[in-house]
Amino acid sequence: MKSTALAGLFISAAMLASPVFAADNNLCTSKLQELKNKVTSLPATSTNTAMEIKRLLSSAEASQASGDDKKCVTEATQGLSLANQANP
Repeated sequence: MKSTALAGLFISAAMLASPVFAADNNLCTSKLQELKNKVTSLPATSTNTAMEIKRLLSSAEASQASGDDKKCVTEATQGLSLANQANP
């Protein structure tokens, strides 16, 4: 009886945790797409900033490919912040 209850708790915990990972993946994907759109519309005047934004984009894509969605979101958000400062 105890083992069945314990197994049920583990299954419930796994099912509740899975949407959290899916949310990170979706957020990573949407932030990456938004950053890609910003990169294409960057002004040509701030080359150092543009290079840093492109580096963050590449790093975020690599993080997504390796399955590290939290790092992907962090880097894409940093890139978006820089892009917004460069092109308000």
